[in-house]
Order: sequence, then C-alpha cells, then structure tokens
Amino acid sequence: MDTAGKSDAYNPFAWFYENYFDFHDQALFILDTLLLHKLPRGSRILDLGCGTGRLAETLALRGYEVVGIDGSAEMLFYAKKRMPEGEFILADARNFSVALPFNAVVSTFDCMNHMMSREELSRVSKNVFDSLEEDGFFLFDLNMKEAFETQWHKSASIVRDDHVCIINGGYDIRARIGVTRLTLFLLEEGWKRSDVTLYQRCYSPEEVLSVLRRSGFREVFHYDTRHDLKMPGHLAIGRAVFLAKR
Repeated sequence: MDTAGKSDAYNPFAWFYENYFDFHDQALFILDTLLLHKLPRGSRILDLGCGTGRLAETLALRGYEVVGIDGSAEMLFYAKKRMPEGEFILADARNFSVALPFNAVVSTFDCMNHMMSREELSRVSKNVFDSLEEDGFFLFDLNMKEAFETQWHKSASIVRDDHVCIINGGYDIRARIGVTRLTLFLLEEGWKRSDVTLYQRCYSPEEVLSVLRRSGFREVFHYDTRHDLKMPGHLAIGRAVFLAKR
C-alpha cells in the first residue's frame, strides 16, 4: 500500500477525539439503513479516516473483514490499542492505493469535509473507485450548508481535574470554510497544552455528485440524514450522506 502524503496534523486532536467524540451510533444508523444489508458477512470494508477505530471494531465484531486508514499516527495508536489484531494503515486519503479490492469503502463523521478543495475531493474519490470491487460501494457523510450556518458559531468548555478543553468554532460564508479551534490542557507530570485548528469545506450536493460521476461511479445517491433517513439527534442537522456504486 502506498502511504505517500500521510499527515500528522491531527495528532494533537486524537486524545480529545477518543474521549469526547461519539458519532459512532449515528454512523452505524446510517450504515445499517443504507449499506450493510447489501454486504454479506466476510465482505471486505475499508474504513477511510478511521480515527481511533471504534467503528472498525464494531464492523469487525459483526463479521466483516475491516481495514482502517488514517493520516494521524496518534489516532491509529488508539485504534491499535482498541483492536490489537486489527489492520490499520497510516496513509493520507488523497494518496493511497490497495493491493486487494474492497466490497465497500466507508468514511464517516464528515471526514470528507476535511478535503479543502474540489481537486482534493476528486483525488479521494478516484482512489476509492480504484480500491473497489466491481459493484462495490462508497458511502460517506458530509456537513452541508445548514450545519455550517447554524452549528459552527458556537463555543464550549470542559473542565475536569486532569484536563481542560476549550472549543471555539466559526464559519466564513464567502469562502465556505468552517474552522474549529481546540485548546487542550492535560495533566501529565505537569500541565501540557496543545492547540489544534481544524478546517472543513462546505460543498454543495451538486459538486459532490459531479465529483463521484467524474470518478467513474455508475450510480450515485444523496440523502438528507434528518429528512430522508429520519436520523435522530442534533448531528443530523445539515448532514448529508452520499452513496455511490462502482
């Protein structure tokens, strides 16, 4: 597997992601609704942007053969700790290839929003297309315009005895760029500070569908999680799911 282009930009974010991000029930709701009933046990699934491996672990327990890819070594540290026998690869979504094709590639929790240009999104889409069996599926979710305009101008803080987290968000409507700034203090033989700035790009459904078609996918579908899939919770606000078939 080619691992050129791997990035450690998200390493400082991994601790916070492991301890406080919990999108996995919603991700499974989406997968159960749209994809997993199409895949028999033993099917090969690539979890692209697998983070700390929580979804990969659940899919493996359901009988799928799962490989995780992430660009952050620290994210994969937690993933390998969670699944010591699991296969996790340090690679960038924009620059990867696989030796054996997969029946499905999934990418959840707005991982694709972190592709900051249509060119980058196209590179990922083409990599995924080349990684799939004929009739294989690519499923991913994205934050859309409504999410950025209603959810991103918020802040929050978490104060515990051994850690403090401060989160601030913002959205540039003209540039269509959302930003999340995290300051994290961890008590580890003294207080240690980490600062992380994460960017996401807002795409229109038409842009995404065009990218998928140009990559070679024969069938492409677009779903609103709240209205089409009836997914509960605030994470459904302004979130869309795209399902493409090779």
